[in-house]
Amino acid sequence: MAKSIHSMIRVLNEDRSISFYQTAFGLSVADRLDFDSFTLVYLSNPSTGFELELTINKSRTEPYDLGDGYGHMAFSVDDLDAEHARLIAAGLAPRKIVDFKPGDHVIARFFFIQDPDGYEIEVLQRAGRYK
Repeated sequence: MAKSIHSMIRVLNEDRSISFYQTAFGLSVADRLDFDSFTLVYLSNPSTGFELELTINKSRTEPYDLGDGYGHMAFSVDDLDAEHARLIAAGLAPRKIVDFKPGDHVIARFFFIQDPDGYEIEVLQRAGRYK
C-alpha cells in the first residue's frame, strides 16, 4: 500500500516561509538539503510523519504564479476556535470560521489562511473524517 510522505511547494523566501509554518502549524525543519541552484527544506511536527517540502530556487526573484490548478493543503486541530484566535494574535490574518452545513447538520468547521507565497491552507476542526 502506498504511503503519503510529503507535498512540495515552491517558495520565494526560505526564512519567511519557515517562520510562517512554524508559527501557524508548529512545523520545524526536519532536514535541509542545499544544492548549487536550489535548496530543499523539509518541515514536520510530531503529530504526523507527513512532511511539507519547501523548494527554494536560488535564482528566483519574482513571486510564483500559482495558476488555477492548485487547491489547498489542510491541517486538522483539536480546538478550531482557539487556533483561529491564536493565529489572529500572531498577526497571520486567518479568514472567518465557516460551519459547512449542506444538510441538517454541520459536517465540518474550518477556516482558510494564506502563507507568504499565497498558498491556501485549510484548517479544520478535528472531527468526523477530518482527523
